[in-house]
Amino acid sequence: MAKEAFLRDYQIDAVNKMSNGCILNGGVGSGKSRTGLYYYFQRNGGSKIPKDVSMKGRPKDLYIITTAMKRDSHEWDGELANYLLSTNPSHNMYYGNKVVVDSWNNITKYTDVKDAFFIFDEDRVTGYGRWVKSFLSITKHNEWIILSATPGDTWEQYIPVFIANGFYKNKTEFCREHVIYSRYTKWPQIDRYVNTGRLIRLRNKILVDMDFKRTTVQHHEDIYVSYDVKKYKEALKNRWDPYKNEPIQQASGLCYVLRRIVNESESRVIALLELLEKIPRAIIFYNFDYEREMLMHVCSEMGQCIGNSEDIYEVAEWSGHAHQPVPKSKKWVYLVQYTAGAEGWNCIETNTIIFFSQNYSYKVMTQAAGRIDRLNTQFVDLYYYHLKSRSSIDVAISKALRDKKKFNENRWANKSTNNEYKPHQLVA
Repeated sequence: MAKEAFLRDYQIDAVNKMSNGCILNGGVGSGKSRTGLYYYFQRNGGSKIPKDVSMKGRPKDLYIITTAMKRDSHEWDGELANYLLSTNPSHNMYYGNKVVVDSWNNITKYTDVKDAFFIFDEDRVTGYGRWVKSFLSITKHNEWIILSATPGDTWEQYIPVFIANGFYKNKTEFCREHVIYSRYTKWPQIDRYVNTGRLIRLRNKILVDMDFKRTTVQHHEDIYVSYDVKKYKEALKNRWDPYKNEPIQQASGLCYVLRRIVNESESRVIALLELLEKIPRAIIFYNFDYEREMLMHVCSEMGQCIGNSEDIYEVAEWSGHAHQPVPKSKKWVYLVQYTAGAEGWNCIETNTIIFFSQNYSYKVMTQAAGRIDRLNTQFVDLYYYHLKSRSSIDVAISKALRDKKKFNENRWANKSTNNEYKPHQLVA
């Protein structure tokens, strides 16, 4: 049997197209880590294609900024070893450079680093907080690349990368040239973008796609469940929060209440149990803490609900409450909160993901689906079950995801309330 190539053809093509400040858009499971490291290896004089050549002299210090889960699982260690690199100084004697793998939470620690090479794994440079400020500071004095499966839902999410590449001086300049704000909201809200032709050209300049043919086949199935229609309509019409017993003032609050009414349906729990009767190992994604409580309760009684003692599932979770590894038993359920665990880890021990509720972001949903769609998975057929209702908010979220967009709470809430009941506009 011929030895498998160190890099696949599409990965080699990507390396040849890469440059400082680019985004390696590999899609989930495409091998971005190996490809990104090879680019660093090559930039410092090393090569494994067509033959092994060591990096020259003392290569640049390497900093990999990734998710906490990926750091703690030491997922990068295996790839680093391919290049005789290690985060352990005592094991990194061959080159003697510094190698650091740390989480985005600690990015501020590295703002004073100069003349090094940074790999930003799982793009988190969106918004205008301390992560972005630290990112912009780092990129001024170092070489860098970004690894991302889904680079952005909107043009706004490209602003930090555009600034870091010198396309714009700051956010103000970007917005002056490309953003039209809505005149009908209390707080600044983007209505549309203009001069998008330039934005497309700039994105194409830095975006390096890795096109590869998957050996897996994804099967997505929508499972529709019922909900308390009366309670839903009352909350929508009266804008009253039945959980806090107070008026709803903001669009985000309205959406939260409506989703909770929908998601807490007993029908949704029953549908989940029916799925688990047929699935020995499943990852379950959810959004909110109240969903977690429901899922933990269901899982705690799983054996009793499903059958005998042999049917008891091991339960673990990755959330804001606990960071546990994926179980290794015969039967298990792994509960994952979208924000905590939609990216930065892999699982090849199951071919099934259940989405207990939908996330607003197409990017997040794609990342979540990719946790089991890996190059080294043993499965060909992958199954994704989407629990959802036919409520107006679930339908709207589904449409946004189908259009590869991010669901806009403010726009939907005001449209829904104004169209159906014509009350005064909700605060954004």
